[in-house]
Amino acid sequence: MLQGILDNLLTLGPLFAGLWAITILLTVFRPQRYLNSLLLMAALLVTVVFVSGFFSPDVRGTILLVFFLLTALALFLVPLFLIINGIQMLRRESVCPAHLLSLGLGIAVGIGEIASAAYVLGTAGMLPIGRWNLWMLMLAVTVFYFSFLVLSFVVYSVFMQILPRRMDFDFVIIHGCGLSGGDHMTKLLSNRVDKAIEIYKKCGKKPFLIPSGGQGADEKISEAKAMADYLVSHGIPEARILPEDRSGTTEENLKNSKAIIDTRPGSKKTALVSSNYHVYRCLRLARKLHLPCTGIGADVALYFWPSALIREFIAVFVTKEFFPWAILGYVLFSVLAVYAFTI
Repeated sequence: MLQGILDNLLTLGPLFAGLWAITILLTVFRPQRYLNSLLLMAALLVTVVFVSGFFSPDVRGTILLVFFLLTALALFLVPLFLIINGIQMLRRESVCPAHLLSLGLGIAVGIGEIASAAYVLGTAGMLPIGRWNLWMLMLAVTVFYFSFLVLSFVVYSVFMQILPRRMDFDFVIIHGCGLSGGDHMTKLLSNRVDKAIEIYKKCGKKPFLIPSGGQGADEKISEAKAMADYLVSHGIPEARILPEDRSGTTEENLKNSKAIIDTRPGSKKTALVSSNYHVYRCLRLARKLHLPCTGIGADVALYFWPSALIREFIAVFVTKEFFPWAILGYVLFSVLAVYAFTI
């Protein structure tokens, strides 16, 4: 038993420690890289195998079997969960394409699982699908690949939020997200401002807060004004508030806020606060604008989270930095999968 533990430490120990070290360092210093999400998934998989190696062969086999069964069960339940969440979104929110995302993904993943089962049964001669066998395989591979990309994005978005951070910022950017009734903050927005207040109170040297958001066509005041009033009503001195009220998009939020920060002397350690599902894309845009910052997410309603994260993934997926690599990965994965299952 002791020899098995030593062998496990010597064989998988360096890989386990190295993967986690690289993943954490990149998440802290280069959080906007999608590669981090793939490293995290690899680190989690290696962790399961590494931990199981500390047990006897029989127990190790049981652990890996249970892990496999729980993973299979989770995958089976994912489309059901997404479909239920999609229906819940339509009931609680307005009907629009963005609110149909979890429902649509749930149906797509469900179709992929059905195609996977059809391929297995067809290959075993239990289902007469004939020439459709290859098409079932391709459909299953396609759904699996893109579902894995989404899952990696979701897991990484959560991981970014649980890493501890030192609260010693000089500036805190608060991203706007629309007002209710033209002049009242929504729950989504107030959660962001509350998170910024929390950060402000934890910082020894009090930072400047930059509420960022312009006035929409259907709004009576700017989002920045609504947030600034809320900050003052919660005890934040006006002298520590630097409103940015000209932006209409996330990128403009960051660009205009950076312009305000650049006019100030001294240290410029910056945090950006947005809803937790939105932080990753904000960090990618901040990097594009050469604005070093730490992303901190505010909580959102649980039912709202899946659709919002899927929407954020799509926004990242279609960028020129990500799309070509994702398609290249899909082609390579498809070729390897077809070769492995048909040759």
